[in-house]
Amino acid sequence: MSTDAGAPPAIIEEVAAGVTYPLRGAVLRVGRPVEISGDDDPATFHLAARTEDGQIVGVVRFHPDPCPWRPEARAAWQLRGMATDPAVRGAGVGRALVAEGLTRVARRGGDLVWCDARAAASGFYARIGFAVVTEPYELAPIGPHLGMVIEVPRNDRDPVSRRRAATPGGVDGV
Repeated sequence: MSTDAGAPPAIIEEVAAGVTYPLRGAVLRVGRPVEISGDDDPATFHLAARTEDGQIVGVVRFHPDPCPWRPEARAAWQLRGMATDPAVRGAGVGRALVAEGLTRVARRGGDLVWCDARAAASGFYARIGFAVVTEPYELAPIGPHLGMVIEVPRNDRDPVSRRRAATPGGVDGV
């Protein structure tokens, strides 16, 4: 992993679904099948964050799916299966994965990304521009979740950084 403050924390690349399974299983789906329905759908894409030595330290999946809380969205996509290695949390890997995913969704014509965010991870999503649009709800057997959405900017190389820069003091107000 690069220690240069200006360098990305990892290389983000599109990968086959199976490449995401070891980390997804270790972080999100312990004791449950790692496959999620639609993983192999041609419209679904998976991203992985690799360190310079090739270790996968973050994964995420995006697929077109109507947003249950914003039915007026013309082309909504769901973010799902987001996992980062605990050893790199806070280093920017998750932010880089989401930024690349939003860029790719925009290129595919998407206008909104939504997720069922675990309550414990909702602060991360809020800091990068997602808005909470539901009250807490339970997704068994995982636990409490919040519905969150982010509008996908057009013609932007890094929607997360753009959104953060556009907010006084950044998304988290710090």
